[in-house]
Amino acid sequence: MKMQWILVIGLLFAIAVAIFATVNVTEVPINYVFGEARWPLVLVIFGSVFAGVVISLCFSLFRIFSSRHQVKSIQKELEEACTIINEKKNEIARLKEVLNKQPEINLGNEVAGDHQMNESIK
Repeated sequence: MKMQWILVIGLLFAIAVAIFATVNVTEVPINYVFGEARWPLVLVIFGSVFAGVVISLCFSLFRIFSSRHQVKSIQKELEEACTIINEKKNEIARLKEVLNKQPEINLGNEVAGDHQMNESIK
């Protein structure tokens, strides 16, 4: 359905351009720095529009390429951040294991110490 609308709009635009071209066939003077020429008005208008499209396209392409470059650098930063996060998660898991083992060792020492204290009291 979208392609049909694009086709309809394109046909309407082509009809408008054809009407515009037939109405504006009178010659107009074009003053250059070093001279003057007479061209049909429709060519002057289309030339100006074409120059505007080319300039706009150049700016758009520049923005697209700079955006792509920015996206790539941000993706690289994201990958580095994910790597750091994974390293930190692994370190946290390792430290939790160490912490879980450490109370067992302390409890064993405290139990032994309590036993010694109990024997000295007797």
